[in-house]
Amino acid sequence: MESISVFDMLSIGVGPSSSHTLGPWRAALRWIEELKEKNQFNEVAGISVDLYGSLSLTGKGHATDIAIMLGLMGFDPVTFPIEDIEKEIGFITSENKIKLNNEREIPFIPKENIIFNRKFLEFHPNGMTFHATLTNGSKKSSSFYSIGGGFTVKEERKNKKVKLEKFSKFPFPIEKGTELLAYCKAEGKNIWEIVLENEKSLRSEAEINDGLKKIWDVMLDSMYVGAHTEGILPGGLNVTRRAYEMNKNLIGDSKYANAEEWIAGIRNTEVKFRQILKWVSCFALAVNEVNASLGRVVTAPTNGSAGVIPAVMMYYMVIENHDANFDDVRKFLLTSGEIGSIFKKGATISAAMGGCQAEIGVSSAMAAGALCELMGGTPEQCLMASEIAMEHHLGLTCDPIAGLVQIPCIERNAMGAIKAINACEMALDSDPSKAKVPLDKVIATMWETAKDMTSKYKETSEGGLAVQVNISDC
Repeated sequence: MESISVFDMLSIGVGPSSSHTLGPWRAALRWIEELKEKNQFNEVAGISVDLYGSLSLTGKGHATDIAIMLGLMGFDPVTFPIEDIEKEIGFITSENKIKLNNEREIPFIPKENIIFNRKFLEFHPNGMTFHATLTNGSKKSSSFYSIGGGFTVKEERKNKKVKLEKFSKFPFPIEKGTELLAYCKAEGKNIWEIVLENEKSLRSEAEINDGLKKIWDVMLDSMYVGAHTEGILPGGLNVTRRAYEMNKNLIGDSKYANAEEWIAGIRNTEVKFRQILKWVSCFALAVNEVNASLGRVVTAPTNGSAGVIPAVMMYYMVIENHDANFDDVRKFLLTSGEIGSIFKKGATISAAMGGCQAEIGVSSAMAAGALCELMGGTPEQCLMASEIAMEHHLGLTCDPIAGLVQIPCIERNAMGAIKAINACEMALDSDPSKAKVPLDKVIATMWETAKDMTSKYKETSEGGLAVQVNISDC
């Protein structure tokens, strides 16, 4: 059974897309590793990259070409200073050369050496092939597939099997919601405690805490930066950032100098229903405005849905529990990560495979279950909350205008966060033994819906809003 860590489901990266930006970036890094392992790296005289399917159709709007070049240069998406992106890409485009893995300069013309092919490869909509011409004239190629959430896989040619990353065996292997509940009952533990035991089989508890703290720090920073940055988002749609004005109107005269003081200031504001709706929307919009401008966010479980989970956690901290601390954050992230992994194993977290139900729908389900955990819900109620959230995202299409993760993507994060909170409250007031739709059934339904959905609504910008609204209209 595939064992997926919380740190796989919640990973730090650069926007605007986990499947179209982070995945190709990581694929480029993996290809460099392959060349080195085969002792071919020092013989490379020229390279090119073919993009297929959804990566080709919406790759420009998702900065796929930029991500691949940064990966080819050997930069780490977790630590690379995003303010240096323009400088590094500018060097390549002006000099027509690239410094492979920051070691060897070779000729490279982006418009000629990154090819956008409209056709789809058989295995997955997000396919890419890296080609190297060696000094002896021979050519070497390697294909990768970005399957959502920053995950990349290779396809074995002979038997069509997927070559996945190597995973350790968890003490509590989980593929379905029923298995998770069985472990909780047998061990007398909450969901987050079961997940923690699995994580401890991979790393120490101190390392787990440190990793989760870094994830939350990036989430909080993306909310803070987004809520304090005004202007127009890049890409040509002329989308105005809204989180800045929302925050300014809501926070009033509160004085603060950093994110922690900002939290304290929010806690002192008026919290009527309308204000709560606006704050949650502000948090979610802020993250995805940062994401849309190639900022640093946490893939949760994708970049396009990065705002839902931090917005719901922030809601708990500033509305529900003013004494909330890192212990609450840890429980929330562990629980949400496990719920996301169940969706990934049973269906997909890739919009190119399943539409936006696979991104916003899954993130809303993750947040709903995790919030229910913090609000004192039983494991059964937590999974019920996740089911409710996903049930009402079934069939949600992915039709980004101009291939940009802006319209309708940014607003959908706010909607997904609100739905998560609503789903949690309904589950807390319900008896899970009387639920008509278990989580595993809604996951199976989501996967069937994904397979039936036409490719026009799977991140290709060939249907829906993407064709009804032209960039000239904006």
